[in-house]
Amino acid sequence: MKVKNLYLFPVLGLCLRLFSSEPEIFQLWPTAVPGEIKGEVGEEDHRKPKPGSNDVLRIANVSKPTISLFKPLASKSNGTTVIVCPGGGYNILAYEHEGTQVCEWLNDLGVTAGLLKYRVPRRKNRPPYEAPLQDLQRAICLVRENAKSWKIDPEKVGVLGFSAGGNLVMMGVTSFDERSYVQVDKTDKFSCRPDFGILIYPAYLVDRKKRNELLPEIQINSNTPPCFFAHTGDDHVPGEGSVLAYLALEKAGVKGNELHVFPFGGHGYGMRKTNNPVSQWPSHAANWMESMKLIELK
Repeated sequence: MKVKNLYLFPVLGLCLRLFSSEPEIFQLWPTAVPGEIKGEVGEEDHRKPKPGSNDVLRIANVSKPTISLFKPLASKSNGTTVIVCPGGGYNILAYEHEGTQVCEWLNDLGVTAGLLKYRVPRRKNRPPYEAPLQDLQRAICLVRENAKSWKIDPEKVGVLGFSAGGNLVMMGVTSFDERSYVQVDKTDKFSCRPDFGILIYPAYLVDRKKRNELLPEIQINSNTPPCFFAHTGDDHVPGEGSVLAYLALEKAGVKGNELHVFPFGGHGYGMRKTNNPVSQWPSHAANWMESMKLIELK
């Protein structure tokens, strides 16, 4: 699928959008990507699962980040937008069951979805989340800049992530006061603060051995947006991360948070259905969004 450049062809891009039912893909950065070193990663690689296997679609070596816009039917659209961040340990992107399928579910709720293809693998001598956070902040600004033409509400822009993508969401909802890159153009004049966060088995929130406090880079305060969490007790990624983040939000006076900790389900299930109650997290998240007046369930 061809990637569209909003910076070079804005009029043509609008015309194409009017007649396309496929997700539209937009480059995040008009020229150089901040901090990228040419040749540091190889060519982008899409690894499809073998037929009959339980593997997932993986995208590796992302150096040109994009956002794919999934639009709901005009008759269902409610103006809310969610930027989806797949997991993958900051090494690959689990692009289907934590990406495209999530966007389709959001569209069913009348929500516009932006699937973020952020930079992986981890860049040398940089925190794992640093380059992806730049991409997420830029994506939020880009969504708000195009709110009128995309027919969305710029004050209802949320972020949703799984595992490492959940960590990215946490960094996004706590690190907006200081932009993680030097402003590039007029797009960056828009706020990069998400209006809400949805974190599904978020990773890298606590030390895996001590599990008694959030990592120091996670600074929750009264201006942090409200969040929804879903985790399981048998996840190898500690559920204490979600619990402590929820408690920190409550202690900071942030209203509207919701936490679900299920006994079983493990890690990495995404949108896959199982016999475990955790598979109902999308329904719980939808109910939460309705309670926050972001959507209206029928």
